[in-house]
Amino acid sequence: MNQSSEKLKKRLFVAGGSIALVLGITGIVLPVLPTTPFLLLAALCYMRGSQRLYNMLLYNRFVGNYLRNYLQGRGMTLKMKICTLSLLWAAIILSGTLATDSLIIRIILAIVLIGVTIHICMIKTTRL
Repeated sequence: MNQSSEKLKKRLFVAGGSIALVLGITGIVLPVLPTTPFLLLAALCYMRGSQRLYNMLLYNRFVGNYLRNYLQGRGMTLKMKICTLSLLWAAIILSGTLATDSLIIRIILAIVLIGVTIHICMIKTTRL
């Protein structure tokens, strides 16, 4: 590959990582949008596009420790699991009862709730 196509490739990875990061951050607030897959995608894109952005993401004070532990297979603390599941359940139950009357949407929310709960429970529990 020539130098200009390599620069374009890196820029596309940075753009993709930035979009994934925005979606991941949005997923913190919106219970139906998964946070972790988007943050992992952002990390992967940044790793291939910009070492500086990759390091900024992995050492971010809000999500850096969580991402590093997840990427290194260290798992989550019991406190983090309980907090995550409590927020997830509260957000989805409130969304399902207050934000919609649609049975289909409520079923989708229930499926997401069950799937994410199972995923979090399957992550290794660690002590810090």
